[in-house]
Amino acid sequence: KAPNVVYKGKLENQRRIAVKRFNRSAWPDARQFLEEAKAVGQLRNHRLANLLGCCCEGDERLLVAEFMPNETLAKHLFHCMYILGSLASASALGEAQPMKWVMRLRVALHLAEALEYCTSKGRALYHDLNAYRIVFDDEGNPRLSCFGLMKNSRDGKSYSTNLAFTPPEYLRTGRVTPESVMYSFGTLLLDLLSGKHIPPSHALDLIRDRNIQMLTDSCLEGQFSNDDGTELVRLASRCLQYEPRERPNPKSLVAALIPLQRDTEVPSHELMGILHGADAVPLSPLGEACLRMDLTAIHDVLEKFGYKDDEGAATELSFQMWTNQMQETLTSKKKGDVAFRHKDFRAALECYTQ
Repeated sequence: KAPNVVYKGKLENQRRIAVKRFNRSAWPDARQFLEEAKAVGQLRNHRLANLLGCCCEGDERLLVAEFMPNETLAKHLFHCMYILGSLASASALGEAQPMKWVMRLRVALHLAEALEYCTSKGRALYHDLNAYRIVFDDEGNPRLSCFGLMKNSRDGKSYSTNLAFTPPEYLRTGRVTPESVMYSFGTLLLDLLSGKHIPPSHALDLIRDRNIQMLTDSCLEGQFSNDDGTELVRLASRCLQYEPRERPNPKSLVAALIPLQRDTEVPSHELMGILHGADAVPLSPLGEACLRMDLTAIHDVLEKFGYKDDEGAATELSFQMWTNQMQETLTSKKKGDVAFRHKDFRAALECYTQ
């Protein structure tokens, strides 16, 4: 849903995936692309939408990551409508409720934890951190997209956001540093606080004038104490310091955000108002049986709806038309059909697999 990101179908193991395509000009060196993807692919954390693989063939430069079905932070904060996953029914579409304060704080903490993990693994640089880079998994938990961990050019020049939101040192040097990431984290805190994408300079003016009410989303009225709001504003101000060395690091961000967490026992999908589990996508009897991996129930459903093998195929087709391989394929299928009818599922699976 974000720029340059397309969502594809399924892998062979039925995992839904997200795929990002890079311009070849950003990665003319195929070997460097593969080395970078390998390094990012070694990261594994429940706070990340982890990288599963890549493709570097000819002009193609693709990254394959875990699919997150519940949209981006930008969608939930800035848009009135959102879709609860591509498999949701029409009844699952509706007007999005404003994100609750406790959920916004949870997003901030999970993001800080993701950055702390990446830093501990030697990947402190994150390119163009913004609300489109935070995605929500099937449990409604926020995760940081792994795509931003990849440099998308040989020289590391990778900011594409509006200049009003770009770290000041990037404008001077054209390079991303760990401190630049902290600046971008500060802009995300402003997003969470205000529900809007406010330029940092304007937000800092409001903070200096102690006009916090103008900075706070009106939908959050009564959901948090003045102390909690003041602390989040203070943390955002620290991240947005002009001098990079005066900004906090991810570890200190985590330490500052943990005490602000509330209702930690409430699942994220409840706070987000996201349909979850069996409620998310009503399944047919066959779907329910497949979900339980109940082969007997699958057999009963198919029998009820008139399952039939390829009756008459042996007489209608002249085997002279087929190679030995095709003859073996037809034979294996017929054996599988016979085994299936007799509920010998192990033999049926072996035959169909062959």
